Amino acid sequence: MGRVIAVANQKGGVGKTTTAINLAASFAAAEVKSLLVDCDPQANSTGGLGFARDPERISTYHLLMDDARADQAVITTELEGLSLIPSHKNLIGANIELVNADEREFRLRNALKSIRDDYEFIVLDCPPALDLLTLNALVAADSVLVPMQAEYFALEGVSELLDTIERLRQSFNPGLQIEGVVLTMYDDRTNLAQQVTQELRKHFGDKLLETIIPRNIRLAEAPSYGKPALLYDVRSRGAESYIRLAKELMERSMQSQRVDAATGENEDISTSNELKRVNES
Repeated sequence: MGRVIAVANQKGGVGKTTTAINLAASFAAAEVKSLLVDCDPQANSTGGLGFARDPERISTYHLLMDDARADQAVITTELEGLSLIPSHKNLIGANIELVNADEREFRLRNALKSIRDDYEFIVLDCPPALDLLTLNALVAADSVLVPMQAEYFALEGVSELLDTIERLRQSFNPGLQIEGVVLTMYDDRTNLAQQVTQELRKHFGDKLLETIIPRNIRLAEAPSYGKPALLYDVRSRGAESYIRLAKELMERSMQSQRVDAATGENEDISTSNELKRVNES
């Protein structure tokens, strides 16, 4: 069964969609079949892979409204091994239309059940808000990857997200884990970035991933050409960083599976403990 990773942070402008696109693409480049699900009404993941925002195309909206099956929404991309479930701005209506719907929090999870075995990784690009769309993604996910910048205010947003994840674990998805926190748009020339990184390491320990995504012009240009960075310029620092990130997550996943098989225990650090450390800082 494929591992479902939600890329989430309610703070905008942290490289969330860039991370979702390039992580899914890097999995595929490693010959690991992957699916990117665009859960954001802005549909930037859809556009970033070269697809027009077509209201007639079956999209995430139709899955949430039970109007189509997941396999009907899947489209292939330019990169072999990478597929996409697109989005459109009409997805914003789901926040209103699902308010009184039955099992409204489980719509995406139920929709993806039929295709989970078809992929090794399913990456969910969440909107920059803790709304019903993000809730559906977090309930459907096995884990959450949190992109954040190396700045002091970033901790406040992550604290709120961790609080939401803890409540979700108690109510809807007890198995939800923190996949990791990844620093994005990183400028290692500044003392501030290095100081904040040290502080984040104290807060998150090994949940702060070793791979750091730098500020990179080629990475920023790639979406305008409808390509992931590794197709636009595979030698760019941005593309190389996301390839390393995918490798790190795959290695962690395999290590976790080995530990679980040997001991029957889950090595993931409790989200409540992480939240406590953040709030105490």
